[in-house]
Amino acid sequence: MDLPPIGLGTMGIERASTITTALDVGYRHLDTAQIYDNEAVVGDGLAASDVDRESVTVATKVWADSLRADAVHRTTAESCDRLGVDHLDLLYVHRPIESYDPSETLVAFADLHAEGTIGAVGLSNFTVDQLNEARAELSVPVAAHQVEFHPLFWSTDLLADAQEHDYQLVAYSPLAGGQVREIDTIVDIAADHDTTPEAVSIAWVLSKPNVVTIPKASSRRHLEANLDAQQVHLTDAECRRIDEIDRTLELYPE
Repeated sequence: MDLPPIGLGTMGIERASTITTALDVGYRHLDTAQIYDNEAVVGDGLAASDVDRESVTVATKVWADSLRADAVHRTTAESCDRLGVDHLDLLYVHRPIESYDPSETLVAFADLHAEGTIGAVGLSNFTVDQLNEARAELSVPVAAHQVEFHPLFWSTDLLADAQEHDYQLVAYSPLAGGQVREIDTIVDIAADHDTTPEAVSIAWVLSKPNVVTIPKASSRRHLEANLDAQQVHLTDAECRRIDEIDRTLELYPE
């Protein structure tokens, strides 16, 4: 699938007006999850917007306790109801843990795709071995793989897999929970570009082939600033400097 370079991560967003504002300033990809407990908020914001529903990619994720076939079908229907949509553009396996069984879970996802309930199948927080296992079970392509990806934590192996199999890696937490503003290398590069460390971090993420990102923001100012990061163009040398930062900060380990 062809996801926009920058979408909106909605974990922690509690106001529908934030979603409506995001759509108003240009976001066309909304990412939520059953475990976030805000699908209704996202749906209300989408319904209140003047933006046409069909121009927005709506994505959610099935949580780890609902990955048996019957639960996948039931909770996906519940997600659609909370979001106020008749189909989901992208549905993820949130984590391959607890009730996840590739031969059962992924068949259920493929069935939802075949019946038109979902437009594409996504995976999230998988290893390369788990991705290979999933591809062997799935009768439809993996459209996206969502992972934690920022200058302080990212996987060259997962990036290479996305490029080899030509799907989109969806980078969550691209600002490392705000900690990118404390990294000297990024602060220095931001000063050279007369921009912010946050914009540099997003620009670096987007410099990677097959990678898009979903930073969270709540205010119009921050929503617009994250979109504007697309206008920051880093040199190859600057990207290599960021590549060399120690990758030791995983914000969301299993």
